[in-house]
Amino acid sequence: MKNNNGSIVRPALVLFALLSAFTGLLYPAAVTGAAQAMFPAQAAGSLVMRDGKPVGSALIGQNFSDPKHFWGRPSATAPQPYNASASGGSNQGPLNPALADAVKARVEALRAADPGNTAPVPVDLVTASASGLDPDVSPAAAHYQAARVARERGVPIDQVNALIVQNTQKPLWGVLGESRVNVLALNLALDASTSSTVR
Repeated sequence: MKNNNGSIVRPALVLFALLSAFTGLLYPAAVTGAAQAMFPAQAAGSLVMRDGKPVGSALIGQNFSDPKHFWGRPSATAPQPYNASASGGSNQGPLNPALADAVKARVEALRAADPGNTAPVPVDLVTASASGLDPDVSPAAAHYQAARVARERGVPIDQVNALIVQNTQKPLWGVLGESRVNVLALNLALDASTSSTVR
């Protein structure tokens, strides 16, 4: 019986090489080129620039802890918060005591930073997102912090609330998603209006 292994191997290798070149080189290069041509800012990482230098990304949160700035959602990434190379949530369920303890500690930290604020703490200020990198908070979470930021900066609270409104992004097409505030953009606008520096 004639051995047909040789006639099978060669077409398989050629097909493998062609598909590897197409899916591993040509297709990614075409998609990357198209993205850079049509959406240059997004393809470059949605970098936020200030004085010609990148200060962050509109897609990745930052660990603001200065009471003069707005704080974002907690991050569950390790070894440091908002670590883009370790994106992920804590995966702690609602019955996990560790989650309850973490939320309690976060509430206490918010209360300690603003003792006079007796309003309910918005849930997004004390729970991490699934990615651990969420750059946005709800308008309620931003307004919750407005009195603290205004007091720490010595500016009228109306000025701070106006900045929150100006930096609130509406749902896509008015129906997809929820209203949100990018914390980095809000802090940059705050610094620009009150002559302080993002840290």
